[in-house]
Amino acid sequence: MSLKITDWAVEDRPREKMIRKGISTLSDAELLAILISSGTRKKSAVDLGRELLSSVSNNLNSLGKLSISDLLKFRGIGPARAVTISAALELGRRRNIAELPDAGQIRCSKDAADIFQPLLSDLHHEEFWILFLNRSNRVIDRMKLSQGGISGTVTDVRIIMKKAVEFLASAIIVCHNHPSGNLNPSDADSKITGKIKEAGSIMDIQLLDHIIISGKDYYSFADNGLI
Repeated sequence: MSLKITDWAVEDRPREKMIRKGISTLSDAELLAILISSGTRKKSAVDLGRELLSSVSNNLNSLGKLSISDLLKFRGIGPARAVTISAALELGRRRNIAELPDAGQIRCSKDAADIFQPLLSDLHHEEFWILFLNRSNRVIDRMKLSQGGISGTVTDVRIIMKKAVEFLASAIIVCHNHPSGNLNPSDADSKITGKIKEAGSIMDIQLLDHIIISGKDYYSFADNGLI
């Protein structure tokens, strides 16, 4: 039977350790333990944190994708703890978005993917985004065009061109995510890419790339010769 955190030496308890030695000295399991708290005689909060991490192969990105209902399947985690963990992970995701550096000039597909991955990698639904660029391929702005379900989202080419004109963009890069984990473009992805490229040609707005995000990986239409 594991000791409860309150049975540990004071200097070894996660909260006290963080105060004394700094947050960077805590393991992932200890950080989770602070969110979870003890509240169970059968296992310590750290053991419960280790169990959570083990279920996702110690991958924090995968942990961030667990829903509240997923968390509730673990013995020792009730609604309050599940909500606390989900809220903390969501704050971390939003911090990544807020701290996105100035993208500057887009020189390759990875530059664009680096902008979109913090926005899309953890989502359970599809979203479609647009990156607006000037003649030097510097980022003017980005916007979410639409949000859909697990397997698709609506993409209106007319709105894309309208927004590109409003931003006085010379080029655009479009991006969406595949929550399924499959990076390969669907027939629908290829068709909408062709429509956007054709509309852009008429409006003198170049479609530079279509990026598909899935977790930490991405697929580039341009890199694969499809644009």
